[in-house]
Amino acid sequence: MNWDPEGKPRKPDFLCIGAQKAGTTWLSQMLSQHPGVWTPPFKEAQFFNHRFIEEHRKWLPWHFRRSRQNIEKRWTSRGQEVPAEVVSYMDRVTRQPMFTNHWYKLVFAPAPAGTKAIDVTPEYSTLPQEGVDFVAKFLPRAKFVYIIRHPVDRAISQLKMNLTRKGRKPATVEEWLQEVEDPVLMQRGDYLSYVPRWSGHFGPDQLLYLPFGRIARDPLGVLRQIEDFFGLNPHDYRDMGKKVFASGHALVVPDKARARLREKLEPQFEFLERQFGPEFVSQFR
Repeated sequence: MNWDPEGKPRKPDFLCIGAQKAGTTWLSQMLSQHPGVWTPPFKEAQFFNHRFIEEHRKWLPWHFRRSRQNIEKRWTSRGQEVPAEVVSYMDRVTRQPMFTNHWYKLVFAPAPAGTKAIDVTPEYSTLPQEGVDFVAKFLPRAKFVYIIRHPVDRAISQLKMNLTRKGRKPATVEEWLQEVEDPVLMQRGDYLSYVPRWSGHFGPDQLLYLPFGRIARDPLGVLRQIEDFFGLNPHDYRDMGKKVFASGHALVVPDKARARLREKLEPQFEFLERQFGPEFVSQFR
């Protein structure tokens, strides 16, 4: 296990900041295989959004409870007990006070010397301006990856996830049309607001934008580009083409609801083409 129980608190070197439903879990699973990268046992530290997005604080206790349960299940499924140092670590990072500057550094303390620590939290992309300002001061030398997905596809993937978690299944087109009016679908994919905030602080030497569609078409090429950006040696990854959260067929969004999302998200498409160019936009899928 790539773990230093005596490691000192430290800040992360790399962050994947979004977007939600845009391959961040896949990227976390791939980079966790790299010997030069250390990922926490739970994905998503949620530090900066806890500090700057009040409504996120309501569900973050659930996030960490579920993360701990998932860690325990992974070890149990292998017929093993959770190592004592991992139990001690989880006790420490789930004990109050959480989400302080020191707590955030504790999250990455077990990273062995010589490795780079990474925080993959897609909610960071949605930080308000003061949050991005804080990140720039707190992590002035960090490097960031932001994966951009087709706005309608991203919103639909999020909608299906939210409905599944709530146990709801719209029965009519009218009900679907009501669901796509949920403002959270716009908030998580508001590239028009979020991208300028991040680009205003971090240039291309620190912030890499990637189109989501390249993950399916050329996963190794994406990983090689990220390795080069982060200054990592090439690695032989397993299961690069495996979908992490494959969508089922229980929820099929009607064409009218999809068209309504396209209408609502048209300013996002116009912005993304201006910002990144037609070639980048053509690789959203």
